[in-house]
Amino acid sequence: MTDPGRTLETVTGARQTLTVVLPVRLHRTPDPRTGWAQGPYPFTQGARRTDTATRSGYFAPASARVLYGTPDRPCRWHRALAVTHDGLRLTGLEILRTATARDPRHALAVLHFTVDGPLLPVLRAIGHRPTAGPEPLSGPLDPTALLDPVAEVRDGAGTFALARPYTVAFLTPEAHHTPALRPDPEAMLPPTADRWLWQLASRSAPGDFPVAPESAPHHDASTVRISADWSALVLRHGAAFLGHRADSGDGDFYDFGALHARTVYLDALLLGSLQRDHIDELTEELSEVFDSERLTRRVTALEKNIARFRSTYWRQHLTAHGPANGLLRAFQHQHRLPERFAEILAEAADHSRLVQTLESQQISGALGVLTILGLPLGTALSVLQVLGDESVRHLLLALGLAVAVTALAFTTRYGRLVLASLRGGTTAPGRRR
Repeated sequence: MTDPGRTLETVTGARQTLTVVLPVRLHRTPDPRTGWAQGPYPFTQGARRTDTATRSGYFAPASARVLYGTPDRPCRWHRALAVTHDGLRLTGLEILRTATARDPRHALAVLHFTVDGPLLPVLRAIGHRPTAGPEPLSGPLDPTALLDPVAEVRDGAGTFALARPYTVAFLTPEAHHTPALRPDPEAMLPPTADRWLWQLASRSAPGDFPVAPESAPHHDASTVRISADWSALVLRHGAAFLGHRADSGDGDFYDFGALHARTVYLDALLLGSLQRDHIDELTEELSEVFDSERLTRRVTALEKNIARFRSTYWRQHLTAHGPANGLLRAFQHQHRLPERFAEILAEAADHSRLVQTLESQQISGALGVLTILGLPLGTALSVLQVLGDESVRHLLLALGLAVAVTALAFTTRYGRLVLASLRGGTTAPGRRR
């Protein structure tokens, strides 16, 4: 018999929601005539409606523009749906345009579900775990059919491809789910609570991916203790929110918690996903700098893209409200985004110094050429002027001698260095012949 304290495979929470994020390729702008509306999906809780205006007030203006767009330049659309299949109920669908310099059609699709049965088996099936059940996102819930003809799911190749959909799970316990419950508001959580949280975020049962006890402190860096009532864990391919107090049903605090998990906290993770995708693209662009002889142009374009990313997307502080910042930092930690961006900046600075060195060499070479050309010619003309010789024959002879001396000068070591400097300013390292 399975130990209920170790696994969630047979547990159904008091309330369970699931959000699935997929990278897609946008074919056209979603049209209101086909059921799409501008802005994020507006979940409601009492009189509170989480539309663009409500969510924008939660984030800094720069982050809000990235997540929700502006009236003149929308980037997010939603569509209300009601599809039920094998215990999953689809309530809404979103598309967030995340265009990049290289892929203006890149976007993210967000599917919002509620789950009627045990949540972990659904997550394991989405994660394609061994012995997991059939693919839940099939039949009437197939994203390809749901998104057609607006967008298509990316085929698993390219910079932005995810091996599996990103999932965000939310589960609250009932009174008998003691492994997840805090004995009292000031008591420490039992170790089983974090095990449940890990299973939800990693989409795995203990047999799929057994975690060594000594590695547990490593995962703490991605755990966010939102309050005594609930915690979150962010991993590379999934995140999870788990309650630590019995859910009393409608009117409970978890109404608010579920709302935030599907809206502003989800948006913090979406911003992290945008940052990861752009850093992936910048890394690819860096690797191709020397694939063309137009080094200066490529480095200039790279620096421009880095500056645009830094001013538009790179945020580590989203809001004055703490949990969203913690979730974003946890996502960044999982994908090593600060370290990777620092490496990009350092490598781009190296390339910039190389371009400046090559340009300085080219300028020095040009000045050397002027010196080699001008000195013999200037000397010859000065001699004729001092002698008062106005003979055309003598002038041509002087010009010929100046050209001969110039050609001879280019055969010397100094002349060869000058010519090499000129060539070095236009040829990328590693491509010289």
